[in-house]
Amino acid sequence: MAEAMTGAPRSRVVDLWRHRSTVRVLVQRDLTIKYQQSAMGYLWSLVEPMAMAAIYWFVFGVLIGDRVAPEGGREMYPLFLVSGLFAWLWINSTITEATRALTSQAQMIKTVRVPREVYPIGRVVARFAEYLAAFPVLILFVVVFGGDVGWHTFSLLPALLLQAALLFGFALLVAPLNVMMRDIERMTRLLHRVLFYSSPILYPLGLVEDSGLPGWVVRLYELSPLVGIFQLHHAAWFPSEFPSAAMLATTSVGCVGMLLLGWWSFRRLEPTVLKEL
Repeated sequence: MAEAMTGAPRSRVVDLWRHRSTVRVLVQRDLTIKYQQSAMGYLWSLVEPMAMAAIYWFVFGVLIGDRVAPEGGREMYPLFLVSGLFAWLWINSTITEATRALTSQAQMIKTVRVPREVYPIGRVVARFAEYLAAFPVLILFVVVFGGDVGWHTFSLLPALLLQAALLFGFALLVAPLNVMMRDIERMTRLLHRVLFYSSPILYPLGLVEDSGLPGWVVRLYELSPLVGIFQLHHAAWFPSEFPSAAMLATTSVGCVGMLLLGWWSFRRLEPTVLKEL
């Protein structure tokens, strides 16, 4: 039951794929438990981003004004906000729940013989399902505010793939660490705020580049994989936000690197985690 993960990475991937139905069951159970006693059900997944968008639109779009306006002017700012906030909530909820992916299911992990990676991965997929459920609202904003639809709209696909790779890696990294060091869960609360305000969600990237900060600070800022991911989300409706080739390269390397680090860490830490649980 506490067998070490000594198989080749390729065999682990194959084993995980064979148990994809387990991931589906975990996701269905997660969503059912989350909304079973809620009268509004999944509509709550729309309330939070819409409320956040309204608050930030008032603060930045109304009070601050044209400085944060994207391509298309201030009237397009609500679409800019929603396209970033919907993607952010997938990240935000994953950061929160991935840390508890193993500790909250200790008994099942010790008794059910499936690859333990399915537990943190299931949390990421469940939160992605909520993102998809809210996607029609984003399309409504595109129609109402006249988002630019064209070839650049396909940037959503690499945005989602890169974001999934980043979140899978993060979940596989922090879930076992939180079993051994419960401070990890508290640290993620600070991480939420740092990542949110240090990513171009509320403001366009050009505002950072024209801020007068030293060049090395701007370059360091642009190395964050989240910067490239949010640029791709925004570029779906604002083609001027499409990231450069260099930013796409660094974002891809960062996301794949996080996935590999998380996978490697999970395999190395699993025997210790099983003893702690």
